[in-house]
Amino acid sequence: MDNLLGDYLRARRELVSPADVGLPAGGRRRVRGLRREELALLAGISSDYYMRLEQGRDQNPSAQVLDALARVLGLDPDATAHLHSLAAPVPATSVGPVPVAPPSIAELIGTWPTTPAYVQDRLTNVLAANPIATALSPKYAPGHNLLREVFLDPSERHFRVEWEQTTADGVGGLRASLGANVGDPAATALVTDLAAHSERFRDLWSRHDIKPRTAHTTRFRHPAAGPLTLHSDKLTLPGADALQLVIFHATPGTPDADALATLANLVASK
Repeated sequence: MDNLLGDYLRARRELVSPADVGLPAGGRRRVRGLRREELALLAGISSDYYMRLEQGRDQNPSAQVLDALARVLGLDPDATAHLHSLAAPVPATSVGPVPVAPPSIAELIGTWPTTPAYVQDRLTNVLAANPIATALSPKYAPGHNLLREVFLDPSERHFRVEWEQTTADGVGGLRASLGANVGDPAATALVTDLAAHSERFRDLWSRHDIKPRTAHTTRFRHPAAGPLTLHSDKLTLPGADALQLVIFHATPGTPDADALATLANLVASK
């Protein structure tokens, strides 16, 4: 049986130093981060009970215990909600059909000549995109997996100015979107492939960071349009597949807006 709760607690415990919680570092420590008994003491529970949680021998802690652990571990609201979800995982479901972008959404974004947009599923598979999005990057074309591209294609390190932050956000977003469903066959295949080929991915995945996919600013080095700083808004589409519509736009009147217009003109001239 998977020990999702215990794995998460162990990973986050190892990221908290004694100094973070007001404890003296002491002499030579044989473990990374906090010791089990230190975390238990600070959370107000017994060391034996905490050990049972981490080892998966007790997977039904109360909400109060989870909140106490989250407080000591310094979890933000999203990570705390994730911790609670691991203690009450949803039942496994049978494999459903491959998600598809709603035809009306694909048609809508196709009418946006100057606004890059695409639709992705929870694993960052691109399901639909408009021409200016694929001009921004051919990786935004349907059939590509953006996580696989950003970790395994060396050219992405140059194209994405903040590549390290992008990769960290990508893994945190994947964990947030999967929740307790990390055993989903498609997710397992993606994680296994990335872990086999990317040390960066392995390191980030082991941290168990949770970062829901939200609006942010992205900086690109485009070979034709030049430097681009674009706002990236993510809108969750109705339905059980948790699809997201991702829209890029530039602040009006800026060089970035001019560069995006240049890109649109290149698309129109083809």
